[in-house]
Amino acid sequence: MSRIILGLLALAPMTGYDLKRHFDSTVGHFWSADKAQIYRTLARLVVEGYAEVETVAGSGAPDRQEHRITAAGQAALAAWLASEPERQVERDPFLARVFFGAGLDGDGLRSLFAQRRVAIQAQLTRFARMRAETEAPDRGARLKLATLDNGIAHLRTELVWLDTVEREIT
Repeated sequence: MSRIILGLLALAPMTGYDLKRHFDSTVGHFWSADKAQIYRTLARLVVEGYAEVETVAGSGAPDRQEHRITAAGQAALAAWLASEPERQVERDPFLARVFFGAGLDGDGLRSLFAQRRVAIQAQLTRFARMRAETEAPDRGARLKLATLDNGIAHLRTELVWLDTVEREIT
């Protein structure tokens, strides 16, 4: 989580609120974070010297606590980017339900798969909208767009998988 926040701060100085908005609108298709996690991580990054905070006077609004990445933070981000990718253990409640799905009757299984299909279609619609609104004029933008394309490919693959599993069990 801290490296994701450093990456976002490398794009521009941000408040905790700004970071939450960026999580939701940019990296949310592959990394989620709640507000409390973001603020805890920001505080730790400041203590570790990877970020600094500046109070920016608000014009007609409360002051903002804007966080900036430091040189040490840039170095930590660069080291992380160059390191071997670590595999995160996934927790997927849907797959847990499928694993134990023998306890459901046919209608229950069909309902489970139908609910998942609806959720995937909604995500695909949201991702397609994001894709249509995103330009990729340079390498950095193209790499950001590549992560969205990955999310779209995974969702499409899951739809095919759902069809296959449902055919096999019904």
